[in-house]
Amino acid sequence: MNESMCDTEQSYFIGGISGGLGRALAKSLIADGHKVAGFSKSGVAVDGADVFKADATDPKAVAEVFAAARETLGPIDGYAHAIGTVFLKPAHTIRDEEWQNVLETNLFSAFYALRAAVEGMRRSKSGSIVLVSSVAARFGLPSHEAIAAAKGGVEGLVRSAAASYVNFGIRVNAVAPGLVETGATAHLLQSEQARKLSESMHPLGRVGQPEEVASLVRWLLSSEAAWVTGQIWSIDGGMGSVLPKMRAN
Repeated sequence: MNESMCDTEQSYFIGGISGGLGRALAKSLIADGHKVAGFSKSGVAVDGADVFKADATDPKAVAEVFAAARETLGPIDGYAHAIGTVFLKPAHTIRDEEWQNVLETNLFSAFYALRAAVEGMRRSKSGSIVLVSSVAARFGLPSHEAIAAAKGGVEGLVRSAAASYVNFGIRVNAVAPGLVETGATAHLLQSEQARKLSESMHPLGRVGQPEEVASLVRWLLSSEAAWVTGQIWSIDGGMGSVLPKMRAN
């Protein structure tokens, strides 16, 4: 373990802790000796962490679960929002209820959680928040209209909140992954052909793993990133910035 990554014991709260990224992040933070709690819609347990059951799209439930977390953890030093959906359809086929669900799950939930997180961090005049965007917010991909719009909103939220709360010592950043292999993306990788196609879209030749994204989130939460705020960090195998080298058949 890199000792420079290990602050003195801190308290971290994770939205979506039962999912692939949330679980990987919790495991890493717990291994470093930090106190960890989180919430998810399923409430599935995570070893070493206190897990609450809550719907991230319900603002009242989010406020209540943050209050419960503060009772368990004390002041929250860092919050990571690992909640989202993978929804791929071209705009003309998206039903109104599908559009609303994508916005609620990916953008509204991030806003509700950020609002609840800064409420406590303003009092302690310190804290770090990391939201999750997507390569689709800055790189045009077919059938990604809904998710790109929602994650584009997340990126705007990050920049504005970073400016609003900088005088309170609160840092706000985001990570923007490419395709990461989790339960939520399993349907995109279920066949050999689909996996090869997904891998070929990433110049490094493979999809990401949740532990890799969790490592970046952990750094952004840590004191090593104390001079970083208002930034969107790409972690996408080069997908958003590098053209893969073309090979002749």
